[in-house]
Amino acid sequence: MIEITERLQRRIRRDFPDAKVAEEVESSLRLMVWKLGPDGMMGVGQERLMAAVVIDARGDVRQMRETASLERIDWRDLLVATHLADSDFPQHLDQELP
Repeated sequence: MIEITERLQRRIRRDFPDAKVAEEVESSLRLMVWKLGPDGMMGVGQERLMAAVVIDARGDVRQMRETASLERIDWRDLLVATHLADSDFPQHLDQELP
């Protein structure tokens, strides 16, 4: 089972307050990570990638679906856009997911 950290769950519930929508977001994130598999993630880390999708969506379900599908975006570009690409990404994650 692909785990979603407690702090990421809090962010999802904050950005997507409807319980059913929040569950859909979590399911989409798990599916995205599963589809990528360990080789596709190249050591990036599940929380980091899932957080990038949530941060990028900014509470917009349509945007989250598009990003999580990974059909239109390279996840590396997503990390850059959400300030999670550089070595200081842990500090950015801590700011985004307190």
